[in-house]
Amino acid sequence: MTDIAADTLIQRYFDAFNARDTEGFLDLLTDDVVHEIGQDDGRTARETGKPAFRAFLDRTTRCYEQKVVDLFVMASPDGSGATAEFTLLGVYLETDAGLPEAEGQRYARPAGAVFEIRDGKVARVSNPYPGDALNPAQA
Repeated sequence: MTDIAADTLIQRYFDAFNARDTEGFLDLLTDDVVHEIGQDDGRTARETGKPAFRAFLDRTTRCYEQKVVDLFVMASPDGSGATAEFTLLGVYLETDAGLPEAEGQRYARPAGAVFEIRDGKVARVSNPYPGDALNPAQA
């Protein structure tokens, strides 16, 4: 992939997410991508590499039907970073480990992401979720 504008890269990232296009999504990431996921208790889980990101996508695709709407992206002038603010719409399809039983709960959650960009790809993404945002039973 050639270098592309940071805001275009992030738009493609969320387009692939919304399309549930795992391969297209992974093509936008560096091989050593770092994925930081905020937890309900304030801690952050940190996963590294495309295989770990693929496992995350596989689990979330199985357990949730999600779509990002109201996307707003801001990129740094040098293209090395970006942030996104959005609403995450979803349906809880299958029980996810550590969460209540899935019963088709629907949710709409404000969310955001912070990105580090290297060589035209996402090298790090941090998803800080507020409070119980990862718990669809609290929607």
